[in-house]
Amino acid sequence: MAKGFFISKAVGIVCIVAAVGAVATIIALSVVYSQEKAKNNDSNLQPTKPPPVTKPPGPTTAKPSNELWDKYRLPSNLVPNHYNVTLRPRLTPDASGKYIFTGESSVEFHCAEATNLILIHSHKLTYSPVSNGLLARLTAVNNGDTVPGIESVWLQNETQYLVVQLKGDLTKGNYYILETIFEGELADDLGGFYRSEYTENGVKKVIATTQMEATDARKAFPCFDEPEMKATFDITLIHDLGTVALSNGKEIEDTMGDVKVLKTKFERTERMSTYLLAFIVSEFDFIQDNSDDIRIFARKPAIAAGQGEYALNKTGPMLKFFEEYYNYSYPLPKSDQVGLPDFPFGAMENWGLITYRETALLYDEEYSSNSDKERIATVIAHELAHMWFSNLVTMRWWNDLWLNEGFATYGEYLGAHQAEPTWNIKDLIVLNDVHRVFAVDALASSHPLSSKEEDIQKPAQINELFDTITYSKGASIVRMMSDFLTEDVFEQGFQVKTCIVSSCFLLPQAVDATGTALPQSVNNIMNTWVLQMGFPVVTINTATGDVSQKHFLLDPESVVTTPSPYNYEWIVPMRWMKTGAVQALTCTTIIVFFFSVASIPAMKVTGNDWVLANIDVAGYYRVNYDQANWDKLLNALNTNHEVIPVINRAQLVDDAFNLARAKIIQTVQALETTTYLNNETAYMPWASAINNLDYFYLMFDRSEVYGPMQDYLRKQVTPLFNYYKDLTGNWADVPTGHMDQYNEVNAISLACRTDLQECQELTTTWFRDWMNTGVNKIHPNLRSTMYCNAIATGGAAEWEFAWDKFKNTSIAAEVDKLRIALASHVCSYLYRYLEYALNPNMIRKQDAMSTIVYIANNVIGQSLAWDFVRARWSYIFSQYGSESNSFPNLINGVTERFSTEFELQQLKQFKADNAEVGFGSGTLALDQSIERTVANIKWIAENKNNVLNWFIAESKS
Repeated sequence: MAKGFFISKAVGIVCIVAAVGAVATIIALSVVYSQEKAKNNDSNLQPTKPPPVTKPPGPTTAKPSNELWDKYRLPSNLVPNHYNVTLRPRLTPDASGKYIFTGESSVEFHCAEATNLILIHSHKLTYSPVSNGLLARLTAVNNGDTVPGIESVWLQNETQYLVVQLKGDLTKGNYYILETIFEGELADDLGGFYRSEYTENGVKKVIATTQMEATDARKAFPCFDEPEMKATFDITLIHDLGTVALSNGKEIEDTMGDVKVLKTKFERTERMSTYLLAFIVSEFDFIQDNSDDIRIFARKPAIAAGQGEYALNKTGPMLKFFEEYYNYSYPLPKSDQVGLPDFPFGAMENWGLITYRETALLYDEEYSSNSDKERIATVIAHELAHMWFSNLVTMRWWNDLWLNEGFATYGEYLGAHQAEPTWNIKDLIVLNDVHRVFAVDALASSHPLSSKEEDIQKPAQINELFDTITYSKGASIVRMMSDFLTEDVFEQGFQVKTCIVSSCFLLPQAVDATGTALPQSVNNIMNTWVLQMGFPVVTINTATGDVSQKHFLLDPESVVTTPSPYNYEWIVPMRWMKTGAVQALTCTTIIVFFFSVASIPAMKVTGNDWVLANIDVAGYYRVNYDQANWDKLLNALNTNHEVIPVINRAQLVDDAFNLARAKIIQTVQALETTTYLNNETAYMPWASAINNLDYFYLMFDRSEVYGPMQDYLRKQVTPLFNYYKDLTGNWADVPTGHMDQYNEVNAISLACRTDLQECQELTTTWFRDWMNTGVNKIHPNLRSTMYCNAIATGGAAEWEFAWDKFKNTSIAAEVDKLRIALASHVCSYLYRYLEYALNPNMIRKQDAMSTIVYIANNVIGQSLAWDFVRARWSYIFSQYGSESNSFPNLINGVTERFSTEFELQQLKQFKADNAEVGFGSGTLALDQSIERTVANIKWIAENKNNVLNWFIAESKS
């Protein structure tokens, strides 16, 4: 599942106003870790006979007991084999105004251990009697087998079960069928079987669609809703004439029903988890690549406008790439991809029927930027990578979600590189994922990639795992290991189809690229990165050649309460260079150590020589040096920055700023890494600097530091602004390179942000020309920054014009640009916009939380957004889903500027006031926000005066 809360590279800074070897490694890492987890959890796999049970007295939402129906995990005594599910969604409301669906389901299951209780997941479904007044019917697959009678059937709401109490035991080894008839609401809550709406030619259209991951298949039909409980599915959809039905399997039969409806049956699926099931009923149109059985579905006007062509052209080649990469054929007869107007995430890897937000699938050259195109390429690649990692190879339980999302996140760069080889997109994992997750993983409230099973039980706990650690750290660790290991040792790892967590094997000892055996197995190396949170800072003393490591924490005074099986020490691989020459990758340049100090004689340098470690940021750690080496690296940047690889120029900036926040080096030393930028034109170093200086804006845009900081940054960015002005013929042309296009946006964004008059005149002129002529001449690459800055410096007319365009635009990419820009205003419109955010008639539910965060990014809007969220938390929590994956981003987004004692107390009070309501998937994010605020308060107290004086001095030099 692709992340749903996405801020494009163009928008991220704009709207804060005034091969073979690698694939074998990927597979092998999954295999190794799966085997280790299976070894640790074998006892959990053994079926246990439950004690006889009876229906509990009193309300079924009572405080949980020790009864099996009060436990959130299914017992392992019943194993599903096959489902027959028939569903009929109503796309018009009933007399009460409610949209519903009805269904019938039968599940065949195997009794692995005798029991008199059937537990099957069910949530927000109501049941009708099947026979004899009972809400379920139980039969045996073999007619001669005896079947115990049903004593009672009830719903256990807290743990989301349909409970079937039997009068006797099921027989071990026998197969049974459980049948039910049910009804559910086709709500607009973006989970399970839900409703999406859009307007076409003035007519409201309704879609019935699904999002099952993580625990919402039980909202569509009763099922054993855990990832290990794989089964096959026969799906039948009954739907209105004029609509199209889709599911995971290929359509095999369409028949006319009794009441002028269609009945569409689909091929039986592969064995798969319930969270991968999908079905859609809509009036969508499609385009098709017959050679690959690939179809792109979307709203009819979007298909007619050619917005699915880019996805269609890239999907086939990427699918073939992954087949070769994994050495395993795509097992399904078709691959449908559907762009939905309302979708809670970026996309979902439903096997054979991938669902997307429209912005992650549909491309329109007139409206979509290069960032939009990259988003589409990477999300498609992410989902196609899931066809193997998630769908074919599945984690046993959600505590190992990183096996799904980490591998797919790394794979998205590989697939997108195959689709667009000139972009050099594989380099961007450093900015988009490695640096991004460092900020979270450096907190004492972080968590390991793999959690203990017993700690992840409730749906909210499961949803909390869909975070930056799971996606970005997972991808970073996979990338690190892929960089240092070869395929020879991983031949056994290609047994993908048997590689579920409970049935994998341990690989032999690994070798590096020279064939030299590493001193530890892949399993041991991986465990130090997977089973403990955080990462190290590696310190190199070039005067002695000594190398040491230490757990890196942004706040060194924070208390780490999470125990580590490795005492927060890691087995660290390292590639390094000396004064411009990359050192050969041998066992002497791969540092492997457990303890605090190692000696690498080759790293001892004298004279003008310098050492630079972690080339291309292949390793998941930060690097610090002795002061003499830092001085020589800074000199290299200022005299001939190209002697340092471009990724490492970005690394030096990012490491320095974060080492300063952790009090390892001085803050002014970190600022020194930006002095060379007036001679830099590459995207990655500028992006790294802007990302880190964003923290300075957050901390100082309400203080006297703001003015001198603006003066300095205006001085630094002006040469870059002029460079792109000349390169593009006074902004008439588009830079050739993908990253050059990004850096053009950086130049305009930062120049306007620092009040460069020429930039402000540029954005105002172009936006007013659009208002006056009705013709938008702004290139799609520049629209986000132009819109944001024009609205920020404009008045009511600009905001109202943008709002009108937002309401009357059907192009998803353009809608998003306008939605984000509307948060840039500096007047009372922001409060109105906050109210709109929680009105689905104004802002789609999928965009509500991110809209509030965009408003909070605005220094004027931050306090408004915080007060709004506090006042409306109960409503937000109930209406947008107590298990919503968007809550972590919301809580982090509205509090990231917090840096005063008053704000800290407000945050703590917010936590206390809503303890009973709860925070769902945002629980950890709230604790992290408190920790971050404490660190911000300390940092400002210790650095404000020095930073102010440095900016004053440098702005005048």
